[in-house]
Amino acid sequence: MEPTPAPDLELEHLRAQVAAMSKDAILAQLAAGVIHEINTPIASIFSNIDVIERSLDALEAQLGPASPPKALGLVKVIRNLVQVDRMACQRIAGIIRSLKLHARGEEEGMRTAGLNGLVEDSLLLVGSEYKRRITFVTDLGDLPPVECNPQLIGQALLNLLVNAAQAIEGEGRVTIRTSVDGDWAVISIADSGSGMTDEVKEKIFRTAFSTKALGVGTGLGLPLTYRIITEQHHGTITFDSQLGRGTTFEVRIPIKSKEQ
Repeated sequence: MEPTPAPDLELEHLRAQVAAMSKDAILAQLAAGVIHEINTPIASIFSNIDVIERSLDALEAQLGPASPPKALGLVKVIRNLVQVDRMACQRIAGIIRSLKLHARGEEEGMRTAGLNGLVEDSLLLVGSEYKRRITFVTDLGDLPPVECNPQLIGQALLNLLVNAAQAIEGEGRVTIRTSVDGDWAVISIADSGSGMTDEVKEKIFRTAFSTKALGVGTGLGLPLTYRIITEQHHGTITFDSQLGRGTTFEVRIPIKSKEQ
């Protein structure tokens, strides 16, 4: 009997790359269809939210401060619900922007923006969903304006914050720090979750890989974040994770854009 030939490791690696590329192409086609189907209803919802807020302003003016407390209380409750709906729609719009980036490799214009403000905006949105069980702690340094795409950086931060919150079972803490290191703006997001195994660490930035239950994670958040930081902004994203001790992601973005 002839001996079994040794596997060609280079060929196996090439096959794995081709399979991953095929998966990416299929996901890109699906994303393009999803974008088309979602954009119109989201625009309608945003428009309706604006109309409701203006109507509440008019109603509050008609009621006046001497109106029954119950009526004024109802107006306040409705206004709060409208704000939650707006934040939810903003999150969906952020997902659509990420899908566009994945499907077409879109690049929008760069401009100067305050990273601390983007962090706070992302926390406002994430907090509406996780504030009952997650304590968000901030330590924001004195940062200069950074040349970036604010929408994409905001989406990357949102992805990292949601990932950190979902990594924690029950109550826990997520700590966000910003600082300057030479020509780089640095953002770190640390969670008190259970940490990652070596197997998960190897796959964490792969498209469609997710440790979450079906219907909870898409496997797009971290790969898209990686692409936004490294390809769109010529920065770096690294992580340190230990089982039982949580995970810390560190994002480094050049303060001055390196785009040619």
